[in-house]
Amino acid sequence: MENRVTVGGSTLAQKQKLELTWIGKDEQPKLEPRILLEDPELSYHAKERVTENDIFDNRLIFGDNLLALKALEQEFAGKIKCIYIDPPYNTGNAFEHYDDGLEHSIWLNMMFARLKILHKLLREDGFIFVQIDNNEQAYLKVIMDEIFGRNNFLNMIAYERSGSAGIGQGATFLLNNTEYILVYAKDKKQIEKIEAKSYKPLDKEIMKRYNKILIDQGSKELIKEFNSKSNGQPVKIYIHRNYRIETISLANFNNRKDEIERLYFKYFDSIFRTTNPQAENSFQNELISYMDKDCLYSVEYIPSRGKEKGILTNKYYLNKELFAWLKDSAEIKGNQVVKTNKMGDFWRNEDIPKANLANEGGVNFKRGKKPEALIKTILDMVTEEGDWVLDSFAGSGTTGAVAHKMRRRWIMIELGEHCHTHIILRMKRVIDGTDQSGISKAVNWKGGGGFRYYKLAPSLLKKDKFGNWIINPEYNAEMLAEAMCKHEGFTYNPDPEVFWKQGQSTENDFIYTTTQLVTQQMVESIVEQMKENETLLICCKAYNVNVEDFPQVTIKKIPQAILNKCEFGRDDYSLNVNNLPMKEKEPEQLELF
Repeated sequence: MENRVTVGGSTLAQKQKLELTWIGKDEQPKLEPRILLEDPELSYHAKERVTENDIFDNRLIFGDNLLALKALEQEFAGKIKCIYIDPPYNTGNAFEHYDDGLEHSIWLNMMFARLKILHKLLREDGFIFVQIDNNEQAYLKVIMDEIFGRNNFLNMIAYERSGSAGIGQGATFLLNNTEYILVYAKDKKQIEKIEAKSYKPLDKEIMKRYNKILIDQGSKELIKEFNSKSNGQPVKIYIHRNYRIETISLANFNNRKDEIERLYFKYFDSIFRTTNPQAENSFQNELISYMDKDCLYSVEYIPSRGKEKGILTNKYYLNKELFAWLKDSAEIKGNQVVKTNKMGDFWRNEDIPKANLANEGGVNFKRGKKPEALIKTILDMVTEEGDWVLDSFAGSGTTGAVAHKMRRRWIMIELGEHCHTHIILRMKRVIDGTDQSGISKAVNWKGGGGFRYYKLAPSLLKKDKFGNWIINPEYNAEMLAEAMCKHEGFTYNPDPEVFWKQGQSTENDFIYTTTQLVTQQMVESIVEQMKENETLLICCKAYNVNVEDFPQVTIKKIPQAILNKCEFGRDDYSLNVNNLPMKEKEPEQLELF
């Protein structure tokens, strides 16, 4: 017997899993796998290489982002390391005259369809970050649990978008100055060892603290040995003779900044500061009791607790103070030393300031632009140089700008005209090196690389004046061949010497698409060229062939072969209020006397 539950007046079959249900969820679109057409006039690259690692094959795609994601699926499934999206927040302001339940369902459908493809695009060790406000955060969490798996939820970051003294937060009950970033892994088992850290270049204040270099530890002499009370393991104390320690001068800092930074890079492994052990740490204080001032000591022992538990450890002491190495809280990124900090789940406005946000990238994008420092923090946490980064709600292009400056490969998708008025102009300035706003100085950005601009091809099929589906006349032979490869699961890769090898699905499986009448003689000629273990799919408008004569060849007619595979002729799957039905007027109430 089927269990049923009533929700909002509707009776639904009760499913055997926890999920969010809404109007239209079970009616997801059958998307057409469009091809992408490059426009060389809008693609752009630097006039010269700036470094050996410049990246040119970045992608900017103009078009509906659901169709664009579907177009990317074949090539990029399992290849994207990090996805960041900042989708519409569905505040309801645009839906004053529409039924709120239907409007909410359209937003959920929009996100559900896109998140399903984004999940396919992620690498097994990949991450997705979705920024949202409190209007849809709870609902988004539930549908992401369904798609990515609740066990792959990593955290929800509370992001303070403005200080409490800011204006324009628009709340009537509590000040609305926080947004949320939901973070999921494709497979949490793949990334458990990764620590979420933020990075920032060493500043003068940090250098004042870490300004000593152990140039030479000299020779060492054992002066004391005993067994630890906590684990019974031996503890050895050595005094060092003829050691050499130097101090990095920060005098005339602004004029010597480059020179000073080179010293920190050169001596990174040997730079330290000293600290007093905690008074309650009896073990450390016992060690110090055996030491004299103005001397260098080292201690070998195996800790009984902490992150070095069970590992033979070597600690240094100077003037009865413990060494704290710069390398324990910093890293080298490229040719620069950067300070690291463990990230919490509350990101303060002061940590990711937005004081100059309006000028970042040289584009004005009121109330929609995200700070470059925010995207840098995310990419620093989970990506390395060369990784693919994707943003399918590109907006003003911040994600691509930051990824480019950080030498990550990027894909951005945008349907709005600001793809041309904002993103292209912004990325040109990044590539030319003239954009020195945002994170440019922090990563020492000098320009370089490029991107390729694509637009979605029109629908492969269209109806003629009689209502019959036909191949779109806008498709030439190459476009048709590439499109049929996508529809049939082949990789488009035309063989320059063998005309019928237009694409492959495996090493020996090929596809050939033609608008000519395929005849018995034509197939015989092709079969004569085929190797014994090769197979061929021929897609054509019409054929006159006895197919039983050619067991290694399959023939399909187009458009009939693909008509039921997907939805043709639709170019817009965006959140569009025009798709909503008008709310029915309530019947007038008659007054009774």
